[in-house]
Amino acid sequence: MTEHDVSEDIEALVEGTDLPVRLRNELYSTLEERDVTTEEAAEVIQATTAEYEKSRVDPLDPVGTVSAQSIGEPGTQMTMNTFHYAGVAEIDVTQGLPRLIELVDARKEPDTPMMNVYLEDEYAENRERAHEVVWKIEATKILQLGDVSTNVADMVVQVSLNEETLRERWPTVEDPVQVAEEIASTVESKLGVETTQQGLGIQFGPEEPSYRDLLQLVEELREITFKGIEDISRVVIRKEETDQGEQFVLYTEGSAFGDVLDIEGVDASRTTCNNVHEIYKNLGVEAARESIINETMDTLEEQGLGEVNIRHLMLVADIMTNNGEIESIGRHGISGSKDSVLARAAFEVTVSHLLDAAIHGEIDELDGVTENVIVGKPIKLGTGDVDLRMSADEPQAD
Repeated sequence: MTEHDVSEDIEALVEGTDLPVRLRNELYSTLEERDVTTEEAAEVIQATTAEYEKSRVDPLDPVGTVSAQSIGEPGTQMTMNTFHYAGVAEIDVTQGLPRLIELVDARKEPDTPMMNVYLEDEYAENRERAHEVVWKIEATKILQLGDVSTNVADMVVQVSLNEETLRERWPTVEDPVQVAEEIASTVESKLGVETTQQGLGIQFGPEEPSYRDLLQLVEELREITFKGIEDISRVVIRKEETDQGEQFVLYTEGSAFGDVLDIEGVDASRTTCNNVHEIYKNLGVEAARESIINETMDTLEEQGLGEVNIRHLMLVADIMTNNGEIESIGRHGISGSKDSVLARAAFEVTVSHLLDAAIHGEIDELDGVTENVIVGKPIKLGTGDVDLRMSADEPQAD
């Protein structure tokens, strides 16, 4: 038999199984690499199919309870600290149990929002081009551009801009004075004052002489973002090994996912953030589901708990997103919106749920596990959901 015939036979054997497509492809490519005979391939395929069947969930198995145990038990071993992120000393990110709680609670804002921004083409390989993207992302405030002082005698705020900093943060503008004009114009529009600009110096003051108003102008000046994205306070640039070779990668403190994806030089296909709501808003519910799975798995792996099967996390992510929106697991989300009154009451605020149900005349169909346990009925899972009836008549002889 020729090598071509063996390959076709192996492909036919693999395709004849009930294995998922991804597993079939992986099995076929592995058998091709090992250069096995048709008989050996048949044995491997049979063993793989047997292992797959063994790993499948039995009908009527309580998968929700098993997932809750499989995630909850490792959660008791997790630390509760905030660690430095991936060796980047300047950026802290919430990990461990607080991060896991953040994810299942579907918090609108993480405690430490951040993004991993990947770059494309020359931006990923040239440090200067990468810094161009950094200055488009990082919020530039007045104290990063120069010195601010107050002249109480003349009742004016004086700003002395640093030429080197202006050239660094506006690399495409040749004349720093032109940048100073832009900054003066921004100050006028944001603070509603008239500015006087001479070279790299800007000064302005309140309409009426007032020390209090003068200090108020200084405070408001410090809050203005002259370049970059207001929500991103810091960007760290690192050179590291990626799936596309050694490249510059940006780590941000703060997140503005949609705004960053629109910036030239940013690779939108690889850039991620740890706020699942921002991913949902910009990329849709499927991407949000994937993000919940990845973020939860990463959180467990960082704590040395990577042996938790990803399918438990997939089930949680499915439940949180199956309505087309992101819902939390708690009483303000999935647990609080169950059809069963008793199931809602068993979770939290028992009296309120029972009282509301009594007022509105709600009926509990007793379909779930919790409510059947409460009333002492067999739960409808496993053997509890199987009815076996035998005929009382004697079997007729042939």
